[in-house]
Amino acid sequence: MLTPLAPQPRDPAALPRLLLTGVALALLWPGLTLSELDLAVLWQADNAATMGKFLAGFWPPAHDAEFLELLLQATLQTLAIATTGLCLALLLAVPGALLASRALSISALLRHGRPAWWAQALRWPVRGLLIVLRSVPEIVWALLFVRAVGLGPTAGVLAIAITYSGMLGKVYAEIFESVDQRPSRALLLAGSSRLAAFAYGVLPSAASELLSYTVYRWECAIRASVVMGFVGAGGLGQQMDFSLRMFAGAEVASLLLTFLLLVLCADLLSRLLRGRLQ
Repeated sequence: MLTPLAPQPRDPAALPRLLLTGVALALLWPGLTLSELDLAVLWQADNAATMGKFLAGFWPPAHDAEFLELLLQATLQTLAIATTGLCLALLLAVPGALLASRALSISALLRHGRPAWWAQALRWPVRGLLIVLRSVPEIVWALLFVRAVGLGPTAGVLAIAITYSGMLGKVYAEIFESVDQRPSRALLLAGSSRLAAFAYGVLPSAASELLSYTVYRWECAIRASVVMGFVGAGGLGQQMDFSLRMFAGAEVASLLLTFLLLVLCADLLSRLLRGRLQ
């Protein structure tokens, strides 16, 4: 004789999940209202016809010799802006991360992981500086520097350098604190300098993650340099702004394909470097 199946116990997390979903929907509705999102405008006859006519010009992408020469120059300029800006950001980010991190704190080592109050007080100004640097978007810095130094790549380089120094410094400091601290602590207890403890105790464990994040930020810098081109900072963005103003869909298609290729190359470079370090 078959015995009836026992009733399945009720999921104890069902009610919290339902409440969380309700809260999320309640918060989402005012956000949609304040953003004035109206997808219906995409299907209005005039807008749809204009967009369709513009997209129809995407094929075939522009490939004449004169435009390809301009495209190559803009691509190289975009790479130069992103790379130079990132290198300048590293000059401030690495020292800032070392000063803001507790990974090499001698007071924390002597106090069983709890740094002294004065050591914490010395780190707060550095952390505050990193917050200030990354709190202003690079596009805003680019607008300010365009007013200060004029149109051209210099504004983009300085904007990336300032914003990304704060971003890199914050994440680097967190990476330094997240790795195994025992090698660096052993070196510090043996009398090594903080620089030696960092080079031989922290850096080997953090190198892969540091490199991966740095390459990711370089990819972000490429995208940012394209966006800043719309405000006159040079590169692919400035050329794309010109092509959009002229409704040259074929040129826009070539620019988008070039941008896609740059991001793909950055991703492949990140995979290759991480594979070498593992």
